[in-house]
Amino acid sequence: MQTKVSSKGQVVLPIAIRNKLRIKEGDPLDAKIEGDHILLIPKKRAKRKGRIIKDPVTGMPVLTFGPGAPVITSEWVARMMEDFP
Repeated sequence: MQTKVSSKGQVVLPIAIRNKLRIKEGDPLDAKIEGDHILLIPKKRAKRKGRIIKDPVTGMPVLTFGPGAPVITSEWVARMMEDFP
């Protein structure tokens, strides 16, 4: 795959590479030079720790993993429950 360097020195990673390595907007990359090659290495993000908080709407305890964590929808739960014995 080929890409170009912009006038600002920016490089766009092709979608196939981003998808394969699960690279998302804002993810940190380490840049290194090895010989005449540039290496971009995705940095591992720290695992999120869950905690129980009080839901501001219901007042019930809920599990949260903080901002940016995936949102679990009722449709997603319903699909998971279809396979539950």
